Amino acid sequence: MEQKKKLIEVALPLDKINEANVRDKNIHFGHPSNLHLWWARRPLASARAVIWASLVDDPSAHPELFPTEVEQAKERERLFRILEQLVVWENSNNEQVLEEAKAEIKKSMGDDIPELLDPFAGGGAIPLKGERLGLKSHAYDLNPVAVMINKAMIEIPPRYQGLPPVNPDSRDTKNMGEWDCSQGLAEDVKHYGQWMKEEAFKRIGHLYPKVKLDNGEEATPIAWIWARTVKCPNPACGAEVPLMKTLDLSTKKGKEVYVELEYHGGKPEFHVISGKSDSAGTVNRKGATCPHCGQAIDFGYIRDKSRNEEITSSMVAVVAEGKKGRLYLT
Repeated sequence: MEQKKKLIEVALPLDKINEANVRDKNIHFGHPSNLHLWWARRPLASARAVIWASLVDDPSAHPELFPTEVEQAKERERLFRILEQLVVWENSNNEQVLEEAKAEIKKSMGDDIPELLDPFAGGGAIPLKGERLGLKSHAYDLNPVAVMINKAMIEIPPRYQGLPPVNPDSRDTKNMGEWDCSQGLAEDVKHYGQWMKEEAFKRIGHLYPKVKLDNGEEATPIAWIWARTVKCPNPACGAEVPLMKTLDLSTKKGKEVYVELEYHGGKPEFHVISGKSDSAGTVNRKGATCPHCGQAIDFGYIRDKSRNEEITSSMVAVVAEGKKGRLYLT
């Protein structure tokens, strides 16, 4: 059987696809990437474009319909317009755009639409977009986290499509047939997710006390920054040396924050200050330096202390959730 040349083998509207990929990285609400941060996730726009263009025939494959290069170019532009709409994030659930894309696949493939296999599914971008385009997708991965992501994103939602929620708060808000797609499942996830959050706060909330700001308001801590410390080998010093490559906590432009180090009785104390630090950290490629007395400390000494379980730690700063981003507090 003669293989017809596909659109992806001839040309693609790469500028539009790249624009959609850039937009894909900056979506922080309702995006599958928020389910779990996967380090090698494929952009959804690229996944959708590649799958669709691999199934749709290029006009040059049909000389009986498009005998001249001009006619082929005109038809190719029409396909490009469909693809450009298809890769836009806001059109992910646009039934009109999806149906138009599926119609082109059927026109090229007939009833012989292949199933999609991704043996290294990872974050699930490829099998997810295959399903959206009407293909039966198979996803595999050895990493159990990847398996869980794919189950939550691809396998479970279709199983409960069109079914009402089971939680008592949402169950009576609509009639049985009014729950479209996976809305019922989404309501249950919201309801029981909130229940788990409240229950966890009841049980362990006291372990995460709020921090007071200078203006008297309270903020929720989201992280505690610590540094490993080792005792200075200088017998006349003996101070605890924090092992830090840099004293900067945030280098984001306009929001630079660093810690200033002071010693009291051989113990380090850290003070959070706005701006960029003028001092280097206490560790570099050659080893460490005691900021209290200036004693050089080689890595061999640090490793020996570590093997003997003589490495301690000291809290550097508290990171809290502010109204306009992260707050770094002493």
